[in-house]
Amino acid sequence: MTEPLLIRQLGRLPYEPVWQAMKTFTDQRNADTPDELWVVEHEPVFTQGQAGKAEHVLAAGDIPVVKVDRGGQVTYHGPGQLVFYVLLDARRRGRGPRELVSALENSVIRLLAQQNVEGYANPNAPGVYVDGAKVAALGLRFRKGRSYHGLSLNVDMDLEPFRRVNPCGYVGQAVTMLASLYTGATMADTNKAMLDCLITELDYPAWKEAGRRLPV
Repeated sequence: MTEPLLIRQLGRLPYEPVWQAMKTFTDQRNADTPDELWVVEHEPVFTQGQAGKAEHVLAAGDIPVVKVDRGGQVTYHGPGQLVFYVLLDARRRGRGPRELVSALENSVIRLLAQQNVEGYANPNAPGVYVDGAKVAALGLRFRKGRSYHGLSLNVDMDLEPFRRVNPCGYVGQAVTMLASLYTGATMADTNKAMLDCLITELDYPAWKEAGRRLPV
């Protein structure tokens, strides 16, 4: 496959319009549709996976809770966090769900290694961890071999909302961010570095910018 990966830098947006656009894009794509990767920073929101249990939301307060169609339990999205939505024809690329999850986790591990920080994955709880604290959460949905949803990476944010839930369904799960792990962790620099890591781990020969608006 020679089509480049299309990158959309969407800026800061509410969660639900992006979620609906992901579903529409996935439903409307065909065998020739190029794969896309959307980068976004969300307004504060808790998202609860399709098998999510209500008891893992402890005290949402003024932050809305949205039930969504990805895997996993509850997580938080908000300012200072980068979210990478992977809209890929995984079957066309010969990748199964587990391989794609590993590629996303390895991209964060690669990013951390560039700063001499050791990150690792947990096969029983998808995401990336440093010394037991979660720095990146992951949840995907597949339709006819095509993925959407993706990866959230805590860069430099208020972590307090994570204490209002059991992150990803784990009681007492510690959460961290890049700014606590190394100096100079900015949204702009992390955005660029993570894209390089993702493109490498996803094994795309090329990529190109595809605009700063939702395509649907």
